[in-house]
Amino acid sequence: METQKLIKALAVDARRSGMSMAYAWSVAGFAAIAVAAIVFFLLLGARTDIADAAQTVRFLFKFVVTIALAASAFTLLHVMARPEADVRRTLPRLVVAPALLLAAIAAELAVTSPDTWPVRLVGTNSLVCLTFIPLIGIGPLALLLAALRHGAPSHPALAGAVAGLTAGGIAATFYAAHCTDDSPLFVATWYTIAIAMLGLVGALAARRLVRW
Repeated sequence: METQKLIKALAVDARRSGMSMAYAWSVAGFAAIAVAAIVFFLLLGARTDIADAAQTVRFLFKFVVTIALAASAFTLLHVMARPEADVRRTLPRLVVAPALLLAAIAAELAVTSPDTWPVRLVGTNSLVCLTFIPLIGIGPLALLLAALRHGAPSHPALAGAVAGLTAGGIAATFYAAHCTDDSPLFVATWYTIAIAMLGLVGALAARRLVRW
């Protein structure tokens, strides 16, 4: 059997066996958000001045970036679960969140004094960020990897990394409600590192758990 025919046969088999892919991803998506919410409110909760913060552009923009990442990565992950997926055509979807963040950084640098840049970048919650985004995201990552097992990704490690980015985006969205560091410089540095940690865990886990 030719490679392309084999891939298509596996794709059809993956859709027919057990629960449907659409149902698996719907359950995984909603469950991932629910688990992240539970962990967030048990461990952290929203910042005390959230009503005032919600009136500032920097605070709200954090959610624009994190939600964009979670949404684009989740959509890509759903596609990558199929063995016939063309990764080269779908990966550009992940550019949206970084592009938004780069634009925000450019605006930040344009309107603030260079003397304040190091302070804005380091912030006051870097260690909290690196700790709690992975903690909030590990449950959602496990659920997304479980859903990924219902498919047959051609690139398991890459799909696992995208699952980590999805979980990281979800976790970062909740964590942003607690974090008092709203500078795009801080978000670009510490949120990115924390999310990348989940991406690495997802890639390593998928190599063992998501194979066909």
